[in-house]
Amino acid sequence: MSRENMAEEDRPKEEAQNEWAQKAWRALSAVRRQSPLIQCITNFVSMDLMANTLLAAGASPAMLHSLQEIPDFTPQANALLINVGTLSDAWLPAMKSAAEFATQSGRPWVLDPVAAGATGFRLKACLELVGLRPTVIRGNGSEIIALSKASLGATQGVDSIHESVDAMECAKSLAKASGAIVAVSGAVDIVTDGRQVVGARNGVAMMQRITATGCSVTALIAAFVAVDPLHALEATVLALSVFGVAGEMGMEMAKGPASLRMHLIDSLYGLDQAAVLSRINITSLS
Repeated sequence: MSRENMAEEDRPKEEAQNEWAQKAWRALSAVRRQSPLIQCITNFVSMDLMANTLLAAGASPAMLHSLQEIPDFTPQANALLINVGTLSDAWLPAMKSAAEFATQSGRPWVLDPVAAGATGFRLKACLELVGLRPTVIRGNGSEIIALSKASLGATQGVDSIHESVDAMECAKSLAKASGAIVAVSGAVDIVTDGRQVVGARNGVAMMQRITATGCSVTALIAAFVAVDPLHALEATVLALSVFGVAGEMGMEMAKGPASLRMHLIDSLYGLDQAAVLSRINITSLS
């Protein structure tokens, strides 16, 4: 094949990449401009990093999980995040109530099914939440496989023993069954609506050494979906990629996980158009 023909074949890929990058910058700009209010019912471990991720991106976090407050507050939020990391009997009714109020109010909501297949109680709770029709489900490979098959599985706590690509078919099945956009985090973040599959290839491996980065990117997904709820698949993949870009830029200054945590937040806060347009790496996988 001649160099000219190879260049012609590469052009559509470059055009698609540029289009994704432009969308990413518009989405981040919209979050910064609109400052959507994101209600987070999340685990104790993730609250700090999650709130700071949302603030750095320009959104407004509310870490509110009281069952008594949900009827007044949830309908006013622009999006809801439910993360089951430190799940308890006391919190589950609030999670279900918030999901119902979000749906009734026409607000998008995002589910993070942390360690879904680890215990029967946790799996049952996650499946009940899936039944309340989340807009987006974001988990690692093992979590998505457990939800798709509705079964317990081998686990390392919150860590996945499956790569994201191992869960692709389960993600597609779960998306079709639930009506949600399903995102699988991994070396390549996979996002699907059951038919289309898109991959985000940004980020660095050391982000896995920082507690709650997965939880925090799920919150960022909620913020991106809040400003563009009609295009939830695009918003999800753009949030994953933007967070990954911030990680890449933070890694250039970091010496280890602790300093990466700091520089990740700083990089997300300081992301400019040039960085987004030059670094976003999103491709179609279907």
